Amino acid sequence: MRRFLLVAPVAVLLSAVAVLLATEYVVARPSHRTKNVPYVASTAPDFDKERHVLDVYSPKKAAPQAAGYPVVLFIHGGSWTSGNKNIYSFIGRRLAKQGVVAVVINYRLAPAVHVPEQAADCARALAWTVQHIARYGGDPQRVFVMGHSAGGGLAALLATDDALLARNGLPQNPVRGAILDDPAGLDMYSYLKEMRYEGDAQYKVPFGHDPAVWKEMSAIYKIRPGIPPFLFYLGGETYPSISGSAGRFRDRLKAIGQAPTYTIIPGRHHIPMVLQLYWQHNIIYQGLLKFVGA
Repeated sequence: MRRFLLVAPVAVLLSAVAVLLATEYVVARPSHRTKNVPYVASTAPDFDKERHVLDVYSPKKAAPQAAGYPVVLFIHGGSWTSGNKNIYSFIGRRLAKQGVVAVVINYRLAPAVHVPEQAADCARALAWTVQHIARYGGDPQRVFVMGHSAGGGLAALLATDDALLARNGLPQNPVRGAILDDPAGLDMYSYLKEMRYEGDAQYKVPFGHDPAVWKEMSAIYKIRPGIPPFLFYLGGETYPSISGSAGRFRDRLKAIGQAPTYTIIPGRHHIPMVLQLYWQHNIIYQGLLKFVGA
């Protein structure tokens, strides 16, 4: 299938993850999960009690460094219209087991809101993390962002868009690096202008009809010297639009002298790129742990 499908329906993920979660009790023992922590004040006019929440996964052992463990904020995919942090508890558990404090977030979804509001939600979750993660054993000076599919595009915005962060409580960008797992949405401006594949109009639901917004929400146009380093993982059998935009993103980073680590995993399709994170010793965790200094 050539069409630009950013992520399979949540039902597909749920059926796959159900089997994986059967052994979560064993995985959970080395970690502690704090569930449904609000990252937006309940008094805020746009507060959403279902979507403005996050989970924190902390190692049970004390950090070997006084400052705490490195922190990874994970953003789920779902075509900007679906997805839930609860599906990805296995990522939080695996990271905590390997010496990382993981923050797995929800954010509001289209059509109730558009991508600019979703990006703002992610920035607010990042601000909460910097302000509060020390009490969970995390080092606020070592915060990294990570995302799969649409979440990868949102994570890239957090790493590159200082103005977005400044509007949401972060006058300085705290992101120390970005881990992008088969990221979608890095260049929605080009994608929505071209409209090459059947069904592409569905992405105007989250992105709207204004090309200026498409460009503003595309991290590829925010690449500049001094942004944090990037770690890419691409499926060898992923969608052409994902591999194409990721390749252009890599080339722009090279052009400013910040070439990313860029790994293509042969034979992997889009959904298996996130499901493989259930296994502790897979290639993504191997690179991630070195990247964050765990």
